[in-house]
Amino acid sequence: MTALIPRPRGEPADGVVHIPGWLDTDRQAELVDACREWARPPAGMRHIRLPGGGVMSVRTVCLGWHWEPYRYVREVGGEPVKPFPPLLTELGRRAVTDSYGQDGGYAPDVALVNFYDDTAKMGLHQDRDERSMAPVVSLSLGDTGVFRLGNTAGRGRPWTDLHLESGDLLVFGGPSRLVYHGVTKILPGTGPGGIGLDGGRLNITLRESGLPRS
Repeated sequence: MTALIPRPRGEPADGVVHIPGWLDTDRQAELVDACREWARPPAGMRHIRLPGGGVMSVRTVCLGWHWEPYRYVREVGGEPVKPFPPLLTELGRRAVTDSYGQDGGYAPDVALVNFYDDTAKMGLHQDRDERSMAPVVSLSLGDTGVFRLGNTAGRGRPWTDLHLESGDLLVFGGPSRLVYHGVTKILPGTGPGGIGLDGGRLNITLRESGLPRS
């Protein structure tokens, strides 16, 4: 359904671009189907345990490389990580082009697919485990997430809260590549029909690891 008042493109910080409704309904449904396949074992979706013993409230499956706090590895639970799909390479390059006017040779090789149920959150953090400082591309599917965009100095203010709806694109790079960010809440029942996701939010985050590809 087309919004009565279209949400405008936003650039809430230097190097951060938010493009509402970037993915149409058919592409969203395609990605939901793909996420469902990627989530299956082996090396499927799971809660990640942090070094201090805490368990993240989101469930995650990784493609290309597995993010294991705070590094990337090629295996998870003794199984090889699922390969990084060409579909996400194409989407990542188009996302960067639509955000910055050119893709700059963007070549993502790792994806984190996070599933948020109604109570899941993500604390403020930096994506700093990559050797490459190429932009981070974030795609939202399903229920709206309240995304907190902070600053590069620390977890305190100033910050901006963005409502990321299904189909939205968010890219951050350049001066904001190491910005602190997180998800403070999920708004249940806000996701669209027709994409195959009955509740919850999927977020697909694409990155260049900068690690050897062999």
